Amino acid sequence: MTGRDAFLVDERPIKRRMYCMVKANLDISEIVADRQFQRGALHTRYLNEQLVRVLKTIGYDVGFQRGQGQYLFDRDNARYLDLLSGFGVFALGRNHPVIRDALKSVLDSEFANLVQLDISTLAGVLAERLIAQVPYLDKVFFANSGTECVEAAIKFARGATGRTGVIYCDHGYHGLTYGSLSLTDDANFRGGFGPLLPDCSVIPFNDLEALEKALMSRQVAAFIVEPVQGKGVNIPSDDYLPGAAALCKKYGTIFVADEIQTGLGRTGRFLAVEHWNVEPDMVLLSKSLSGGHVPVGAVLMRKAIFDKIFDRMDRAVVHGSTFAKNDLAMAAGIATLEVLKSEKLVENAERCGNRIVSTLSAMIPRYELLKKVRGKGLMIGVEFGPPKSFALKASWNLLESASKGLFCQLITIPLFKDHKILTQVAGHASHTVKMLPPLTITDEDCTWIENSFDEVIAASHRVPGAVWSLGKTLMDNAVRKSA
Repeated sequence: MTGRDAFLVDERPIKRRMYCMVKANLDISEIVADRQFQRGALHTRYLNEQLVRVLKTIGYDVGFQRGQGQYLFDRDNARYLDLLSGFGVFALGRNHPVIRDALKSVLDSEFANLVQLDISTLAGVLAERLIAQVPYLDKVFFANSGTECVEAAIKFARGATGRTGVIYCDHGYHGLTYGSLSLTDDANFRGGFGPLLPDCSVIPFNDLEALEKALMSRQVAAFIVEPVQGKGVNIPSDDYLPGAAALCKKYGTIFVADEIQTGLGRTGRFLAVEHWNVEPDMVLLSKSLSGGHVPVGAVLMRKAIFDKIFDRMDRAVVHGSTFAKNDLAMAAGIATLEVLKSEKLVENAERCGNRIVSTLSAMIPRYELLKKVRGKGLMIGVEFGPPKSFALKASWNLLESASKGLFCQLITIPLFKDHKILTQVAGHASHTVKMLPPLTITDEDCTWIENSFDEVIAASHRVPGAVWSLGKTLMDNAVRKSA
């Protein structure tokens, strides 16, 4: 063979031999079946022993085996309704067939993935479709996760403005790598990891006067904010985000909307900022863009910002990430956008969310511990607070003295054990239970949620009772930990 033909080799026999060798030795489902009852021991020995202890202590070590849509199934095949959705990753539910088929098609196609000295067709298509949803922005930078998007936003804002300051809000959460942790207002996460990134300052959420005071120096590169704060499900007043955008424009600061949890339909709009008709300079997306399978993040921004960073050929790769534009991640993102549209999941999020908030809010007059229900779409917070009656007040104060926010465990644990609902507290020492279900939930699921919360909240008002017996156990554990 000569010339081009010298490079043409029939690889089929080689591939068949390699496949047979691997297949004979590697069956992932068989590995899981053989080792599933050792998962606790494996994690204790090689991973996070403290997480294993937490799950056993609160009774969450049920051994989930399977996920289908908004449901989880444990080792006994009991069905649970997932209101945690992997911290928002599974907006389409688990194992959506469209996402799976898209990923299978990529694997079957044997694309030349991540050549690096080449450009990706799928990345171009996903970028095009994202910008079609947010047409006032122009460019996309892909990353692997939400925290990488925040890191990129910090770099891009500083590089584009020549300034160093970054402003964030109290109770805000933006990630746990060093740059994003520097913008996360939670001592529980920050403790022991300082010093963090310099020139990062916190201001009160929903306070335009404080924001303007911080921006007046004209040294602030970016103001980053969650349109609805994940830690607490805190919703701003109607004038806050429009006012913040105007102030950023006035002082030359880049306005960054962290939509990593709120974006892609979660709040009943494609972006949460749409509730307030705001057009940020930069939008951060991740979590549900993955379809629940392949991590991915996207930073959408104005062309003027992007061009300040990638301004010459010798700076074409001045910022990047090795796996960021991989074909599986891009395909997952494309399929996710298609499912959101074809199944009208944004509309479903708004409808179901409005129903749940309305139904639970109607319970407030009946339950003195229930203070407020708030949310946008399917991002919902159920807030509890001090009661007025003597018996309840005494029990509440005992729990609070042992560990602030402990009462919410008296809601989440019975929801899990007695009603097969998985949910979470909305932050460290929080009095708010958070719901973040898949956008695919049905009216039947809404009824399941409403009835379960009603029964658990009613039980929390019976003193003495089973719920408060649980509270004593939790309180004793908290006291032992602090001793």
